[in-house]
Amino acid sequence: MAIDPVAWTSDQFSKHYIADYKPYNFVDGEGVRCSIYVSGCPFACKGCYNKAAQNFTYGKPYSKELEDRIVEDLKAEYCQGLTLLGGEPFLNTGVTIQLCRRIRQEFGFAKDIWSWTGYTWDELMRGTEDKQELLTYLDVIVDGRFELDKKDLSLAFRGSSNQKIIDVQQSLKTNTVKLWHNGDYK
Repeated sequence: MAIDPVAWTSDQFSKHYIADYKPYNFVDGEGVRCSIYVSGCPFACKGCYNKAAQNFTYGKPYSKELEDRIVEDLKAEYCQGLTLLGGEPFLNTGVTIQLCRRIRQEFGFAKDIWSWTGYTWDELMRGTEDKQELLTYLDVIVDGRFELDKKDLSLAFRGSSNQKIIDVQQSLKTNTVKLWHNGDYK
């Protein structure tokens, strides 16, 4: 019997660890971004590019100091926003919700928030309250597990062709998946 990832909770898995933080990069979404890589991902996709971050205790504990640094880094005029990666951001909601709430309090929607997730949109819609709350703070998600047999390096912001780039706010508003069309991507 397959385990349904919709039933997984942050409380079951998260240790509130951060695998890495990278300010001012150009690869984790559109524009110049600050990227936080949370630790832990039970999806364990074959061919995962960040295998070390699958461990929920990899890296170091999330801290107020790191949160303050991220907020300060985001104040740079040229920085477009924040990206949540991992590991699995939707199984680290004790960290990701707190950080996203603060970003929205400090910047409103002037800074965008992207997230990569192994969850599909449909799984998130059936997911726990914390997963659905995290969605309310996000602008764009890249959804779905990486599938090695669908790997395509020509795709912008995605590793495999099954993944979608979703406009979260429009999708929540219309209750249907709306693809992100802001950028020029395949």
